[in-house]
Amino acid sequence: MSRGRAKMVIVPDVVGLTVTVARQVATEAGVALAQPDPDGPPLGALTWPGVWVIDEQDPAPGTRVKRWDSVVVRFHEEGGGSAGDREPRRPLPDPRAASAAKDPEDG
Repeated sequence: MSRGRAKMVIVPDVVGLTVTVARQVATEAGVALAQPDPDGPPLGALTWPGVWVIDEQDPAPGTRVKRWDSVVVRFHEEGGGSAGDREPRRPLPDPRAASAAKDPEDG
């Protein structure tokens, strides 16, 4: 290989994979995964914590790109996502127990 020419690699198919697995596959293929907003936080910051699944990628699988070029991915959180961890809901107090605790002199 002559100087000045970047090695070409084939973009792998990462759609349907978790971000964790997709990053391993991409690294082995010689490309880097990136989130759609180049001015935003890195992919790792957007997909931690939780389990995130790749929905789309650009360029398409099978495309030839220069080694370590970016593959832009769109993703969603497995299970629909949420604004964060929530505490488990606790059952409401039994209304019968509250009424049974009335002061006997009241009634």
